[in-house]
Amino acid sequence: MQPGSKMAAAAGAAPSAPGSASASAATTAAGAPAPAPSGGPTLTGTLNKKKKPFLGMPAPLGYVPGLGRGATGFTTRSDIGPARDANDPVDDRHAPPGKRTVGDQMKKNQADDDDEDLNDTNYDEFNGYAGSLFSSGPYEKDDEEADAIYAALDKRMDERRKDRREQREKEEIEKYRMERPKIQQQFSDLKRKLSEVTEEEWLSIPEVGDARNKRQRNPRYEKLTPVPDSFFAKHLQTGEQHTSVDPRQTQFSGLTSPYPSGLNSPYPGGATPGSGELDMRKIGQARNTLMDMRLSQVSDSVSGQTVVDPKGYLTDLNSMIPTHGGDINDIKKARLLLKSVRETNPHHPPAWIASARLEEVTGKLQVARNLIMKGTEMCPKSEDVWLEAARLQPGDTAKAVVANAVRHLPQSVRIYIRAAELETDIRAKKRVLRKALEHVPNSVRLWKAAVELEEPEDARIMLSRAVECCPTSVELWLALARLETYENARKVLNKARENIPTDRHIWITAAKLEEANGNTQMVDKIIDRAITSLRANGVEINREQWIQDAEECDRAGSVATCQAIIRAVIGIGIEEEDRKHAWMEDAESCISHGALECARAIYAHALQVFPSKKSVWLRAAYFEKNYGTRESLEGLLQRAVAHCPKAEVLWLMGAKSKWLAGDVPAARSILALAFQANPNSEEIWLAAVKLESENNEYERARRLLAKARSSAPTARVFMKSVKLEWVLGDIPRARELCDEALKHYEDFPKLWMMKGQIEDQVENAEKARESYNQGLKKCPHSSPLWLLLSRLEEKAGNLTRARAILEKARLKNPQNPELWLESVRLEYRAGLKNISNTLMAKALQECSNSGILWAEAVFLEARPQRKTKSVDALKKCEHDPHVLLAVAKLFWSERKITKARELFHRTVKIDPDLGDAWALFYKFALQHGTEEQHEDVKRRCENAEPRHGELWCEVSKDIRNWQRKIGEILVLVATQIKNTF
Repeated sequence: MQPGSKMAAAAGAAPSAPGSASASAATTAAGAPAPAPSGGPTLTGTLNKKKKPFLGMPAPLGYVPGLGRGATGFTTRSDIGPARDANDPVDDRHAPPGKRTVGDQMKKNQADDDDEDLNDTNYDEFNGYAGSLFSSGPYEKDDEEADAIYAALDKRMDERRKDRREQREKEEIEKYRMERPKIQQQFSDLKRKLSEVTEEEWLSIPEVGDARNKRQRNPRYEKLTPVPDSFFAKHLQTGEQHTSVDPRQTQFSGLTSPYPSGLNSPYPGGATPGSGELDMRKIGQARNTLMDMRLSQVSDSVSGQTVVDPKGYLTDLNSMIPTHGGDINDIKKARLLLKSVRETNPHHPPAWIASARLEEVTGKLQVARNLIMKGTEMCPKSEDVWLEAARLQPGDTAKAVVANAVRHLPQSVRIYIRAAELETDIRAKKRVLRKALEHVPNSVRLWKAAVELEEPEDARIMLSRAVECCPTSVELWLALARLETYENARKVLNKARENIPTDRHIWITAAKLEEANGNTQMVDKIIDRAITSLRANGVEINREQWIQDAEECDRAGSVATCQAIIRAVIGIGIEEEDRKHAWMEDAESCISHGALECARAIYAHALQVFPSKKSVWLRAAYFEKNYGTRESLEGLLQRAVAHCPKAEVLWLMGAKSKWLAGDVPAARSILALAFQANPNSEEIWLAAVKLESENNEYERARRLLAKARSSAPTARVFMKSVKLEWVLGDIPRARELCDEALKHYEDFPKLWMMKGQIEDQVENAEKARESYNQGLKKCPHSSPLWLLLSRLEEKAGNLTRARAILEKARLKNPQNPELWLESVRLEYRAGLKNISNTLMAKALQECSNSGILWAEAVFLEARPQRKTKSVDALKKCEHDPHVLLAVAKLFWSERKITKARELFHRTVKIDPDLGDAWALFYKFALQHGTEEQHEDVKRRCENAEPRHGELWCEVSKDIRNWQRKIGEILVLVATQIKNTF
């Protein structure tokens, strides 16, 4: 009987009076009052009156009834569950090993209880062992409150001692640093002396080398020469020891087998000679796994039968067959698979072809031949099987195979072509092809092969027969037309148009035929008739295809046909508002493809449609300037100024063309006409002045400038007047004109610059400084003025003032890379390289996409770090010409000539106006190129006419070089460049 049932029985067997002690105990044990006797309603009412207010409410947390009187509740087996044996499994089905029984769990709990570490190293002065003696107990709210109070006390005490503690720690650190100084501090006095080292001494310091030996420097660089199989086989057989290599192995370079097929072992049967335990055939067993995986994708074994996909197994076979000799040993399963395919479907041609090719790859050529010949017996109507058999067989046998194939397939063109290829004699080839044409007279491929072997006269006769048999072949008709005379060719093409009314090539060939025979007036008619006829026959006129045909005619020299096609199709399929844009794109496309006559025809047509469009005339003029002759350019410009007389640039281009040709009077007359069309035009006035000054007509130039100042006074006219007097050496007149100009145009910075430079030239630094300062008051955002003032102070030795000027300039002109660059260079020229590096870092933060700053930053770095910096520069400014130029210089300094040349080409292509790039490219070509190459660079530079660049402007704007041509300036700049990078 369970303990609970015994208690119940005892309670039922001994009833007691309500007032007895046992009833009281029962009440206590049950936790509820005993029932009142039947005669006690008065007692019940009394109890209700004295009912406590907490009765019926939930008990507080942790309350145990009767605990204050010493009574405790009891727990029965039903509360804790039945007793369990140590070997019983736990409730968790997925418990790890060692925790799957009740005994294991008990041992684990005991081990956790005994796991407390009482070692002295784990003892804490405040917390004791293992952090806390009560860490395993429950953490309640009062514990949390106590911890908060203690933490507040600790914080208060810590603040009271904070100043003294920090002072003590600082003194200890200073004392420690004095006793044990850093290496950096020990060498600080020596580092200060580095400022006295000159640049030549610095560059003469040798690079730090690696003192380790070669094996330690390159631990991975080990040459391992594989030993051939014959080496092992020989030593297994003899059992002798040798200390030298067989001469045959050196003869075959160690890796080349003396047996060409790779699998033809000199020891047949698979047995390796010798008594050793090493079997060379087992070396490739590791490849079996890969072959099994590949084969399992293709085949599946079901009750002893192999199930194969008849369409996809050949594709899988391509990935399964080994691609190099080492894997050919393990293709037994592939061979079995293909055998199963052949037996399952013996009339399936690809199975025989695949089997033969597998044996061919493994080197068993005779087995492959036998298999494919059996395939021809099983599949006699398959072209592919016969062609594969002819390929695998040797010469005479292949001819016999092809002859047998012709008997089975007399209509097969591919077999006849293969038969002709097998013949070595031309007459035999002709005989085979003529026999083939008897059986297959409508094969264009056979006719073309036969015609190619004949002489022109015989070919014409054959083609006349060929077009009868194949009247829909355009190629045969055109070939016949090329071989015929003019009259007969016209008849042939007319007949071809009747047979094939939907092909445009026949019409184009007819137009080219007329042009070749001088009948150019018929070309336009033929092309127009072609468009009409093709549309009538339902052919869609594809504009792009016709333009491609025109480009082909251009390359073939048929200019009239090309232009006629362009005129006929250029407007097809284009909306009226899109014509100009589309035609300009077509012209650019033709230029990029080298079809210049097509582009010229497009421009001519566009000018007829848009005669008053200045942009079209400009594009056509630039095209003629770049690709045409001087006469064609001048003729075009004469028509251009007649239609667009207000376009100053067209007048100027015409005058410049005459001037470059040496015809100065003609240039003057063009400019005179331009004056009539554009009175008081600044550009034309200045062009006339330049024309006279370049031809040493200085008085005439002065008179023109005086007229311009009176009739069309502009800042540029005054600037050119000042410059003319300056370069001619009349300094007082230049000053006078400059002062007069500044009265009218005080906000034009170039006048202030010229005034300061004139004063600087006569070594009047005070007046130059005053001019620059006055100019900066009027033009505070002019970077060149700030730079000139800073360089003037630096030249005078006032480094601090120059630095202050640049800082002020950067404040007034934030994010200005030119000012940042000058600040960096100022510190570098002063020998303060650390400050220059710091300034460069700040500059790159403010102007992160500035190419000139990144280009300078590359060469501020030491040589080993330049390549890394150049990579960062290219990431930020991939297409910036200054960055590309810096990288090209870097490659040049490392003697990577090819890469440097590519980057120079790319730089001048991106920005042809950058003179520095041309000068560096020319210098590079002089040192590492041929005479033809540097002459080509010079010619391209003269055509590009660069105007900008730091080094370029220093030379070109020097008054001593004011009359020099572009090529002369290029040579001067290149001579000033030193290879110090």
